[in-house]
Amino acid sequence: MLKRVIRRPELRKIVPLADTTIYEMEQRGEFPKRFFLTPRCVVWDLAEVEIWLVERRRAPEADIVRKAPAPDVRQRRTRPVKTPLHRV
Repeated sequence: MLKRVIRRPELRKIVPLADTTIYEMEQRGEFPKRFFLTPRCVVWDLAEVEIWLVERRRAPEADIVRKAPAPDVRQRRTRPVKTPLHRV
């Protein structure tokens, strides 16, 4: 059976997420894990990525996707207003 693997540039075309987002999702078990072909070549299994996409497409129906919490605006810091410079 032939398995196809993809490198990072092709993954970016398929999944438009930042590298850090993909890495964090991998660490939480929410995205297919990468593996090394060589010490410097990282790849993903294309079939696993496609299955992940199908599951994400169904996510709104099943409430699989966790939404980010709304920011607490009460924790925002305020900055003093700068006074205008007087020109003479």
